[in-house]
Amino acid sequence: MKYIYLVSLLLASCLAFAQTSPLQVATVKGNIHFEGGTGVEHVTVRIKNSNVVTMSDQQGGFELKNVPYGHQEILITSVEIQPKSLKLSVHKSSHSVSVLVNKAIQDLAEVQVTHKTEKKELETQGFAVNVIETKDVATRNFQTNEMLDRTVGVRVRQNGGLGSAVTYNLNGMSGESVRIFIDGIPISTYGASFSLNSIPPALIERIEVYKGVIPAHLSDDALGGAINVILKKGMSNNLTASVSYGSFNTLQANVSGTHWSAKSGFTVKASGFYNYSDNDYEVWGKFVRNILPNGRYDYVRARRFNDAYRSVGGQIELGFTDVKWADQFFIGYNGSSDYKEVQHGTYMSIPYKGRFTESEAHVFSLNYRKKNFVVKGLELTVSGMSSMRKQVVVDTVKWNYNWYGERSVGLDGRPILRPTGAQQGAPTINHINRNVTTFRAGVNYDFHKNHRLVVNHIYYNIDRDQQDFMRSVVEREFIGTRNLAKHITSVAYELKALDSKLRANIFGKYYQQKIDRMDPVLVENNRRENRTSSNKTTTGYGAALSYAVIPNLYLLTSAERAVRLPSENEVFGSPGENIVENFGIRPEISNNLNVGFRAGTYTSGSNKYNFALSGFIRDTRDKIVQRVNPRLNDAVQTDPFENLGKTKSIGFEVEGNYIYNNNLTIGLSASKFNSVFNMQYDPNGREYDYYRRQLPNEPFFTINSTVQYSFKNVLKSNSRLNMYYGFRFVERFYTTWMIIEDFRTPRQYIQDLGASYMFPNKRFIVSADVKNMFDRQAYDNFAVQKPGRAFYLKLNYTINNF
Repeated sequence: MKYIYLVSLLLASCLAFAQTSPLQVATVKGNIHFEGGTGVEHVTVRIKNSNVVTMSDQQGGFELKNVPYGHQEILITSVEIQPKSLKLSVHKSSHSVSVLVNKAIQDLAEVQVTHKTEKKELETQGFAVNVIETKDVATRNFQTNEMLDRTVGVRVRQNGGLGSAVTYNLNGMSGESVRIFIDGIPISTYGASFSLNSIPPALIERIEVYKGVIPAHLSDDALGGAINVILKKGMSNNLTASVSYGSFNTLQANVSGTHWSAKSGFTVKASGFYNYSDNDYEVWGKFVRNILPNGRYDYVRARRFNDAYRSVGGQIELGFTDVKWADQFFIGYNGSSDYKEVQHGTYMSIPYKGRFTESEAHVFSLNYRKKNFVVKGLELTVSGMSSMRKQVVVDTVKWNYNWYGERSVGLDGRPILRPTGAQQGAPTINHINRNVTTFRAGVNYDFHKNHRLVVNHIYYNIDRDQQDFMRSVVEREFIGTRNLAKHITSVAYELKALDSKLRANIFGKYYQQKIDRMDPVLVENNRRENRTSSNKTTTGYGAALSYAVIPNLYLLTSAERAVRLPSENEVFGSPGENIVENFGIRPEISNNLNVGFRAGTYTSGSNKYNFALSGFIRDTRDKIVQRVNPRLNDAVQTDPFENLGKTKSIGFEVEGNYIYNNNLTIGLSASKFNSVFNMQYDPNGREYDYYRRQLPNEPFFTINSTVQYSFKNVLKSNSRLNMYYGFRFVERFYTTWMIIEDFRTPRQYIQDLGASYMFPNKRFIVSADVKNMFDRQAYDNFAVQKPGRAFYLKLNYTINNF
């Protein structure tokens, strides 16, 4: 609550400051339409001789903010219309205009596309990348991970409901092979209490999903792919709040605000969030069973009872935007904490009660960006973050429990004790402290309009120690330490040729990682320190090519020798996530290739459509995976990460989108790959039993489809009603190497339905969703069941130019 209180005070201060600002600026709203009233989207609307610019939405609506008082000229341009200008005397705080435009003369010999959207610019550079825009889902009951899970080639692996552990699978590469960034900074700096689900879609401008081949500006060891979340950089005075409530006592709320002074450039950005859920959804089927006193299985349908989750956090950034000495300069603080109950181990076979984790993080940051730094064409970006993270893992309950939350009893009727003294291993109150430092510097130099040089360096260091308060007083004083540091340097050259039809990106990367471990021991009443260290270096390189065969048809290919260094949890373990230490784990190396094309958007009357197809190969050595353990009833379900050996993944992904009259939108995507163990013989010359076998615990075939229809002027003029339908299919997959049905998930057919209503003032939006409306079983990592049917209601309110 202290974070929410702090954010509320900051937003109130921003509100008061903005209302007393002497600068006279106005808001100009309007609608751009053809004769007959059809709105025109993607039209650029600009105030002449200024940087005040916006783009019309699907209905042709636009809003220009911070327009200075006086005589202004509005320039209206698009490849679909004839250019038009409109003169306006700005003398009050708000103006409304209606602009009638004519279609552009369709002489293809004369028409040139002079500007690409940011989405199309990124998706046609040659990399296998999808750009997710959030404007259509920001007001729905969507978490950020749900948006990603509906993206082609992406499978979000979540072990249960809200707050459960999340990993990402991009075309067969998963776990730490996929790295998450926020504006280019690794999200791992923030700690477990701040995740992608902590960032509401309303605060996100777009999400870039790179698959297999990673550009140099994201200079990290992301071997399988990278997800880069770009937060909104809006320079306007606004306040946005939303609250959502639904099944399983799930409450999610967030508030965000920005104050920007057009005169001085001073900017304040603040946000806060709160999430809570009991996660007491029903589970059933072959993985949910009670063990009877006689040892037989009783398959039951029960509610999860030890799975509550709570997180709270806030962030504030102070600085300047668009001033002479900086495009952006911010110093910031991010604070968050969470509480998570642990329902079971790696598998669902044994339910826990009384095991939980708590964590908190305090992150201080500095960000600077300047174009034309020192010389024209040189862009400098510098980011630094320092975080202090604390976590405690508590497990002291000694009884055995069944899926009804009752103590298990033996044949004699007495309660059964856990064999190790606690729910997961020995009793523990384990305090884990981490100090994390991240520094990133990057330079982009456009030394010619068609040539760019990119240099990036990232430094990441984590110091960790832990102390178990369930040990004896003497043992507590023996605190072990763990340190991991890595440096990654990337250099790239970018080329545009043949009138920008051909684009090339060639890059190289240098990796260095140093690991230190110290464990104190008592030898003949003397304290000694056992130290182990390692220092690894390696290199990677790659390229991406794009060629425009004809307008709106691009051939794309990219390849990389990619490297992933073992992460902190994989090397040192993670008690809160049932991961055991493996200090000898080796880096993972993969040869990745993507080949495909992207076509569209094409327009024919009221119809718009685009589609893309891509094939890929991932040839990997020393793949890092969590050990698969088929002994589901083990008292201690903790497993380390290990190097699997050689694997190969070959597959394809396809997606298509259709829009009719800017009202009906249909999207369909599918991804399928064959990811197999590719090492035939062990060191003794014996053939592996699972040679050429599909890797376990990997959903290898998924389909996603969405349908959306918009109704205008429902109940009131200028209102809008949107209806949504979503369908997801996941092919069944084995969770262990054993080819038996007990370790195989069923096929999953998940359907969602939703609606949102935007009131005429466009400030207030109400949305309702039914997720998994037919209550089908949904499974993920190691056959952990996810929530069934759930209902949610969400309220959104936005104030602009307060």
